[in-house]
Amino acid sequence: MFKSCAVILLGIAVTALSANAQKPKVTVMDFGYATVKTSVAAIFGTDQDIGKGISDLLVTQLLNGGQYRLIERSALDRIIKEQNFSNSDRADAATAAKIGGVLGVDDIIVGDITTFGNDDKHIGAGGGGGTWYGRGGVGGLGINKNKTIVEITARIVNVNTGEILASVTGHGEVEKKGLAAGGAGSSWWGKGGGGGLDMSSSNFKESQIGKAVTAAVTDLATNLNARATAVPPPAVAPAPALPPLDGLIADASSADIVLNVGASSGVKVGDVLAIKRVDRVIKDPATGKPLRSIEFTVGTVTITTADAGSSVGTFSGTGKPQVGDHVKRQ
Repeated sequence: MFKSCAVILLGIAVTALSANAQKPKVTVMDFGYATVKTSVAAIFGTDQDIGKGISDLLVTQLLNGGQYRLIERSALDRIIKEQNFSNSDRADAATAAKIGGVLGVDDIIVGDITTFGNDDKHIGAGGGGGTWYGRGGVGGLGINKNKTIVEITARIVNVNTGEILASVTGHGEVEKKGLAAGGAGSSWWGKGGGGGLDMSSSNFKESQIGKAVTAAVTDLATNLNARATAVPPPAVAPAPALPPLDGLIADASSADIVLNVGASSGVKVGDVLAIKRVDRVIKDPATGKPLRSIEFTVGTVTITTADAGSSVGTFSGTGKPQVGDHVKRQ
C-alpha cells in the first residue's frame, strides 16, 4: 500500500515538473512611463518610478496566474546594470531580446504606461495647490468629482528572434465623488511628501490612483495569461546522441552474460543491446583486405549491472550467445 502511494506521488510530481517545463520562462522589464511623467509629478509632487512599481505588481499577478515561469527580479536588475542599459531602453524590443538572451529566458515582457490619472472636475474654493489626488499644498476644501484612469500596454518579445508574439493592454478606472481637504506637507503615498513610492503599501492601494493601478495591472495580467497559449513552448534540446558501441561477449557460460564494455563506453543498466555474430567476411579479391562483415542477429542482452569496463545482462532470443559475439546498440 505504501509503495503504491509512493509511486502515485512520484508520478504526480514528475507530471507537474513536466508541465512546468512547458511553460514559457519570462522576465518583466520595468515599464516605460515617459508619456505620463507630467501626470506622475503632479500626483506625487516629484518624479516617481511608477514603471518599476507596476512591473513588480505584474510579476506577482503572473506568478499567481501560473501560466509562466518568472525569473527573479534581482537577476534582471543585475544584467541591466552589467549591460549598462538606460531607462529609455525599457520598452525597446531589441534591447529586451538582448537582455532576455543573457538571462536565458524564452521571452521578455516590455511595455509602457500610457495613461496615469485624470482629474475630471474639482468644485470648490480655497487654498493653493490642493488637488484631488493628495493632500499636498496649503488649506482648501472642495468637492471632488473625478475619474482616475490607468492604462498599460505590454508586449511579449521572443528573445531569439526579437518577434513580438503578443500585444495586450490593461485598463483600470475608478470614479469618486466626495470632499477633499487640503493640508500642508504630507502625502498618502510617502513620508512627509518626500518619501519613495511603494505601490505594495496599503496606503497606496487604498488611494484612488492605487485602486486604478491595481485594476489595470490585474486586467493586464489576465490578458497576458490568456495569451500564454499563443506563446511557443520552450524548445526542448534533443537528447545527446549515444556513442557508437561495438563490444564483445566475454563469458556466456551461465544465464548472466558478461560483456567487455561498460559505463565508460556509455553502457548503463536497462540498456537493451543486440547480439550479432559474424557469418562471413567479404574481402577485396585484389588485396585480400576485408571489405565488410556479414552478420546475423542472435538475440538481445538487457543490462542488469555495469561498471567502468564491463557489464552483465540477461539474454533473450532463439539463438545461443557465444564468447566473441558482438554487442551493438539497436
